[in-house]
Amino acid sequence: MCHPSPSDAGGPLKRRVLHLTAELWPYARTGGLGQAVADLADYQAASGTESHVVLPLYREARAHVGKLEPLCDPFMLDIGDRREAVRCWREVREGFPQILFLEHEPSFDRPGIYGDSAGDYPDNPHRFALFAAAAIQVARRLRDGNLILHAHDWHAALVPVFLRRVYRDEPELQRLPVVLTVHNGGFQGVYPRNVMEEIGLPDDMWSPDFMEWYGRLNFLKGGLLYADMVTTVSPTHAFELLTDVGGFGLQHSFRQLGDRLVGIRNGIDVKKWDPANDPDIPARFTADDMSSKVLCKAELQASWDLPRRQNIPVFGMSARLVAQKGLDQIVASHSLRELDAQFLFLGAGEAQFEKALRELSARYPTRIGINTAFTDTLEHQLLAGADFLMMPSLYEPCGLTQMRAQLYGALPVARRVGGLADTIEDGVTGILYDAYSPEAFDRAVQRGVTLYQDRAWFTELARGAMRKDFSWRQPAEAYEAVYRRAAAARAIPDTTVPEPSGRKPRKRSTAGKSGRGVNARR
Repeated sequence: MCHPSPSDAGGPLKRRVLHLTAELWPYARTGGLGQAVADLADYQAASGTESHVVLPLYREARAHVGKLEPLCDPFMLDIGDRREAVRCWREVREGFPQILFLEHEPSFDRPGIYGDSAGDYPDNPHRFALFAAAAIQVARRLRDGNLILHAHDWHAALVPVFLRRVYRDEPELQRLPVVLTVHNGGFQGVYPRNVMEEIGLPDDMWSPDFMEWYGRLNFLKGGLLYADMVTTVSPTHAFELLTDVGGFGLQHSFRQLGDRLVGIRNGIDVKKWDPANDPDIPARFTADDMSSKVLCKAELQASWDLPRRQNIPVFGMSARLVAQKGLDQIVASHSLRELDAQFLFLGAGEAQFEKALRELSARYPTRIGINTAFTDTLEHQLLAGADFLMMPSLYEPCGLTQMRAQLYGALPVARRVGGLADTIEDGVTGILYDAYSPEAFDRAVQRGVTLYQDRAWFTELARGAMRKDFSWRQPAEAYEAVYRRAAAARAIPDTTVPEPSGRKPRKRSTAGKSGRGVNARR
């Protein structure tokens, strides 16, 4: 038994999308993935698309979810030699997006999403294999109409693999188009060979042509092979993935995609990130009247226990304090030690970088601050008060904070990589540099200090940055084009031969066997 979706009474909308993701704001997230999927699904729904999102029912998610009702009866999955019962719940809400949760307590009722203080959970490959198999069963129940499956990152990359290999004898499932978005190609789901048998994949998948990758099983590699279309989160990063330096060891797989690989930059929620109507900042301001940003800066400095100095620039950073975000450059630079400027760091991360920044803050208490207790409100206040945003990333597939910062009149100082190159105009809406080194970072920061000294010109650039369009309008249109191409790839002719006496062809029954086949070897 399945409960109807909100559109059943009024007929299907122009497009139905089922997003498959391990993270979703506000229920469970560790970085930008959950925010990007939430914003895209919201925008699609507002544009007339029936968007659904399915994610695991983590312990963390239970604290944020509203009233739940079952989407359908519990179903069974065969994963390798294990048989598991899964339930699918729907959050009770009007309209779209509809948020669906897959409940399997042994896999998801845990302290963390991917791991705990001891590290990653050792059974992560089994947890996300179960998630992928269960998501296909949800798709069975939503497949009426123009349905697209949109998988996100390696956690959902087994969806196209299971669909095309395990369920390849089921024509109705073969008609389901799958788009795979790579948000961060540095995380691929790489595991020992024995995992392949344990999650029920055929033996012939162990080949460099399929999922074997330097003697390991690679979930993302399989997803790239079997997805109808693959996207990543900025045009520049799509090019980077084709290179030996930027392909994370999968450059050959990305190259084989040809024009099936498309770069689409993320958008941001421009209603939420609007300094003219932001309830979380001390004063509102617009591109036409930035006078209240002075008050935001003064309040920011006071809240971080720094002197209120309007004549020096404030450089902020809101990010995980990890090597990918360029923290090794920052802590080794001269800028924090020598420049007459203030540097504020919001976020937690690797212990070595938290320790280094705390030591610098203790040494230069009037110029450097660190707060590892990140909240959305603090990020709003940081961007509203800061003059510049630091993003010296080693790589950055898209990035969201640099777009938010520009709308708040904080010019990004960033490396020319990935989405940073696509969303920042050097010398116009920010400062870009190329080399990954403390010296290059110092030169870029010095450019910012020099720019700030010409207050009229700096303010004019900030006004221009605030007028940029970083909404989801253009990205959503680009995804719609990708969906059309994926659907065209799955336009499989119906070759079913009717049974005698005009009876309709018999469908394979899934009653009592939902999930059958995940351990099949075909």
